[in-house]
Amino acid sequence: MQKMSFEALGLKPELLRAVAEQGYTEPTPIQVQAIPIGLDGRDLVGSAQTGTGKTAAFMLPILQRLDNGNNGTLRALVLVPTRELAEQVLQSANAYGRYSPLRATAIYGGVPMDPQTRALARGVDIVVATPGRLLDHMGRGHVDSTKLEVLVLDEADRMLDMGFAPDVHRILDTLPAKKQTLFFSATISWEVDRLARHALDGHVAVEIGRRAAAADGVEHILVAVDRVQKRDVLARMLQEVTQGRTLVFTRTKHGADKLARHMRHERKDVSALHGGMTQSARNRALERFKNGKIRVLVATDVASRGIDVDNIVMVVNYDVPQDPEVYVHRVGRTARAGASGVALTLMSPDEWLMMWEIEKLMGRTFPREIVPGFEPSVPPLQPREQPVERPKRQGRSIRPRRGGRRR
Repeated sequence: MQKMSFEALGLKPELLRAVAEQGYTEPTPIQVQAIPIGLDGRDLVGSAQTGTGKTAAFMLPILQRLDNGNNGTLRALVLVPTRELAEQVLQSANAYGRYSPLRATAIYGGVPMDPQTRALARGVDIVVATPGRLLDHMGRGHVDSTKLEVLVLDEADRMLDMGFAPDVHRILDTLPAKKQTLFFSATISWEVDRLARHALDGHVAVEIGRRAAAADGVEHILVAVDRVQKRDVLARMLQEVTQGRTLVFTRTKHGADKLARHMRHERKDVSALHGGMTQSARNRALERFKNGKIRVLVATDVASRGIDVDNIVMVVNYDVPQDPEVYVHRVGRTARAGASGVALTLMSPDEWLMMWEIEKLMGRTFPREIVPGFEPSVPPLQPREQPVERPKRQGRSIRPRRGGRRR
């Protein structure tokens, strides 16, 4: 099959130059399908595995559409669930738009409002925002959305997971009815479906890969171990990782801090990352992880999405996530852009049933392993031969639609 090029997607020369300078030579599947739809001005629902290039899939069409004068007026709004993802999307906007006069800014909580207010007052074309802080600015009259042309809801499922549904609906109700809406989500749940039908008015659906599937390059390893032995097993497993970065997920902020402190007794290249830290401390931890000063980052699920860090060779589920879809989001931090990686899950007896739910969602099972010297007190139950299929939800779905207006 002949490979697609960015030139064939209809992008302007200045955007092609910026893309090439970022080191990208071929568009990903989601970009091949989504960019032409975005350029045509049609509404879009994009469902793809995390790490597949969704940011460029919506940002490049936005930059091309808006690069026609009328600068300094809010014409594109990107809603995201976390501060880290807001910064990542802003960096992409600046990188791809480096040869464009368009201006972008990010507004999110955890930092003072005044610099954001001044940026909005100076005039911006693209705003990347978390819902709560955007509503704060809207309530103070800092945001004029009357000229808005494009709305993007990025990581919509994550926004709903974090309880932002009421805020998102309030924002949607204030925006112009006539606009292009680009809706991206790694998974399409009932709640995501409902939000999409509120936001969209006729759309094209693009789905890349299987729903709730991790990247093909991920090797899933489940280790059965007693909870009190998890730290020692993790230390043993990390000794085998000599290159690259490791991202360890815990369920709580306290657990992340406690595990990071314990690990620092044996190695210095460890830090924690969670929502209880100040924004500046979170930025420092993430930057040190990116530049290689620390090789192990212990995080809560605040870091499970939107953290664009290369060469994460292993993701560790120190605590099995209670929500099966969170597992997919976590392990999506490794094996990005065609690379390979390991998803290691440390599974204590009280977490076996949660792991079964994950396997049901993914439609596959993984063998249980035991580390010699750390045998669990209770032999692990073996996975079911055939995971039980989830019942299909009744009612209208957003995914099969191929355009047309709602009636």
